[in-house]
Amino acid sequence: MPGLNSRPEQIKKALEGSLKRLKTNVIDLYYQHRVDPNVPIEDVAGAVKELIRQGKVRHFGLSEAGVKTIRRAHAVQPVTALQSEYSLWWRKPEAEVIPTLEELGIGLVPYSPLGKGFLTGKIDANATFDKTDFRSTLPASRPKR
Repeated sequence: MPGLNSRPEQIKKALEGSLKRLKTNVIDLYYQHRVDPNVPIEDVAGAVKELIRQGKVRHFGLSEAGVKTIRRAHAVQPVTALQSEYSLWWRKPEAEVIPTLEELGIGLVPYSPLGKGFLTGKIDANATFDKTDFRSTLPASRPKR
């Protein structure tokens, strides 16, 4: 992903900016929102562990991480929560991720539980999306020809 940078020094810099913008001295749950393939997850977890020791962060979270990544991060710094897509249409986490979270005592924070708006009744077969809306890239969203 463009702009993805999970190097420890960047994590610390980003946290300081967040603390300043939020006008607080501690973040309750600090997430790595996308796993950076260029930085070992152990380095990320270690950086967050240090921030927890300093009292600037209370808990560590991951988003969209696989089972191996979750386990490796959790071995360095306990992970409190995993944010993952989970809905009636996307049940993949049930196979491996959710059992791993249960085993390790990690909470699940599902996103798009209403299927990215499809289950709300606001979107039907005739709905169209602007090209900047990620839903326009989903096969079910493309106009029929």
